[in-house]
Amino acid sequence: MGSLSIWHWILVIAVVLLLFGRGKISDLMGDVAQGIKAFKKGMQDDDKVADKPEPAKSIEHNNAAPTAARTDVGSKAV
Repeated sequence: MGSLSIWHWILVIAVVLLLFGRGKISDLMGDVAQGIKAFKKGMQDDDKVADKPEPAKSIEHNNAAPTAARTDVGSKAV
């Protein structure tokens, strides 16, 4: 019950080739390669977007008095 011998690996590879065939496996590897290329391109695009500085954001203060009259609830007139 130790590790698999070379004959076990040959049998496993033969079964995989019989089930999937050489064409399907090469197509699968091609799809994996395209996925990796698309991932790398996406990562490069993210880096380009991150390098651009964002415009400075400012907060505008409105010092005008509010239109509604304020009432002080906590103070009492004496």
